[in-house]
Amino acid sequence: MNEMSSKAKAAEPKPDEAKDSVDAKPSNDAGAAAETAQEAAALEGVGGPSDISNETLAFKDDASSETHVAALEIELAETKDRLMRAAADLQNLRKRAERDRRDAEVYGGTKLARDILPVYDNLKQAIALASDDLREKEAGFFNGIDLTLKELVNGFAKHKITPIHPDKGERFDPHQHQAMFEAPVPGAPAGTVIEVMATGFMIADKLLRPAMVGVAKGGAPAEPTSGKDAEDTAAEEGKSG
Repeated sequence: MNEMSSKAKAAEPKPDEAKDSVDAKPSNDAGAAAETAQEAAALEGVGGPSDISNETLAFKDDASSETHVAALEIELAETKDRLMRAAADLQNLRKRAERDRRDAEVYGGTKLARDILPVYDNLKQAIALASDDLREKEAGFFNGIDLTLKELVNGFAKHKITPIHPDKGERFDPHQHQAMFEAPVPGAPAGTVIEVMATGFMIADKLLRPAMVGVAKGGAPAEPTSGKDAEDTAAEEGKSG
């Protein structure tokens, strides 16, 4: 009996040994946890979910930046195009305004000049119809008419208004003459002026009023007086041929 008690006591662990065994187990667990944490950290360093997420965000940021730059470039190109168009429109507007100003300066008195032409016609007619005896008898009166007509012509010249008064026998010019009648005249070539009924006028390079003339018909055609007349005659002959 005493021997069995002795053996049981010997089999029981000593308090210090049990304490050491309990202390050793937690130490082993802590080491395993540390190793696991290190391995996880190593895996994350190699290419864990955090790195993948960062790379995805960086890629999205780059794509967004490129899209924004492309949109800005398109907007810049459109703005440049609008500016160029606006500059061209402004230049055309300036040219048009300058042309209108010159035209107004030269042709601004066209309507007034056209209304004054009958005054010129009446003065010319009064002088043409007066006989020599009447002119001698009313010399002062006709001198006044002559001076008035002269001043009127000088005023026309200041505004670039020049008379068109073709001579008899001159070739009819449809650009400056208006045929009031046609008549056969012995010795007068066809298409020539045989009478001037009213003087025509030009204002600068534009026709203000054509000269009103009578034109000969029949007989031989008139000789062309310029290269353009020659071309017109050749064209007419080609058509008739």
